[in-house]
Amino acid sequence: MLRRLPSLLLFISLSMLLSACASSVSPPARYMLPASPAVSAPSNAQDTLQVRAPRLAHYLDVDGIVMQLDDITLNEAREHQWAEGIGRQLERALRAELATQLPDVQVIRAEGNNPEAITLSIDIDQFQGRYDGVAVANGQWQLRNAEGEMLALKSFTAETTLEQDGYPALVRSLGDSWKSVASQIAQQLRQGDYF
Repeated sequence: MLRRLPSLLLFISLSMLLSACASSVSPPARYMLPASPAVSAPSNAQDTLQVRAPRLAHYLDVDGIVMQLDDITLNEAREHQWAEGIGRQLERALRAELATQLPDVQVIRAEGNNPEAITLSIDIDQFQGRYDGVAVANGQWQLRNAEGEMLALKSFTAETTLEQDGYPALVRSLGDSWKSVASQIAQQLRQGDYF
């Protein structure tokens, strides 16, 4: 029994060391885009705009925040992740911003079939940080009437320079880029006189 004691103590020590190493892994930081203020639906709205959930490029539909390391290399962060799917966050922020900028239009989520509504669909090709310190958002949007006929098809792009290093600054700058995209779309909708 005494001869086994040193090997038993060694086994227990190694087990404790390995369990200490395994438990020291910290969970990833999780981020949300900056919140947009909630807007009440206008009581006298004559028109309805329904916003479909955005279609994301496959490499963006992930948990980790995407960083472009050079002209061809992308990296999904393991330690810095979205707290909620980025598609849902982008849809919610877009609806809030459009409701603010189009006060006479009821902006709703596209659920079911609203026979009177015009539908806005968005494809997002880029929504990431870039190696030169810029948060990029680009893609295209299309507008269809209640019969499904295309009224407009336009591209969008927005870039915001990060004010400092780090993922919190990147998330805030991505939020600013997305707000700029929503402003571009609202302006083009007003100019197109679709409502």
